[in-house]
Amino acid sequence: MINQQRKAQLEQLAAQLKLEEKVDLQLMDQALTHPSCIFEGKGVSGAHNQRLEFLGDAVVGLVIGEYLYEKYPQRTEGELTKMRAAIVCESSLVEGARVWQLGEYLLLGRGEEQMGGAGRVSNLADCFEAFIGALYLSLGLEKVRQLILRVLRKQIEHAVKGDLGDFKTELQENIQKDPQSSLCYKILREEGPDHAKRFWAAVYLNETELARGKGKTKKEAEQNAAKLALNKLRMRS
Repeated sequence: MINQQRKAQLEQLAAQLKLEEKVDLQLMDQALTHPSCIFEGKGVSGAHNQRLEFLGDAVVGLVIGEYLYEKYPQRTEGELTKMRAAIVCESSLVEGARVWQLGEYLLLGRGEEQMGGAGRVSNLADCFEAFIGALYLSLGLEKVRQLILRVLRKQIEHAVKGDLGDFKTELQENIQKDPQSSLCYKILREEGPDHAKRFWAAVYLNETELARGKGKTKKEAEQNAAKLALNKLRMRS
């Protein structure tokens, strides 16, 4: 059972999101419970959010895929796939979690909390998907569809305009025009505590460095390096 303090917190969150319908607070609590909290025996509901995360991932993919399919009948399968990938990527889910302030309601184990787990990118992305899963079970697909399309509106707009954010793929396609050329990425260094890591990556063309980028994750650092490399190549052409 959820105690009164936790119940009040979850009701506040539901009110912030303007959820007039009756929401299952038990599911909301589970969605906002990190596995570390359960492992330390602190969880109120007795279950963590990984199963709901699995469900929410499928729901977000379905909603965005259906929206793009219906809204843009002229786009090819390949274009729709790239657009969906750009919209449901980790950074988009994290932004959704931040808009809804889910990190403030996330229950963590002591160690995870001390390392800044409430702001950790992976935790925010996971709890966003889990929260979507909880709302889907509680309110149904139509209401959840409205919420997803609203909170990811900016990401959808960027993808429709062609800002797909996958600079590594774009760079690879550019380089493949020359069959003798090849790309590789290397992580040069990482700095900072676990909850605030910074990574530096370099991209090489035939062992010649093209550009360097940094980011909060290795993937982000590589994407930023690829973006800078593309800019350099465009200036040369």
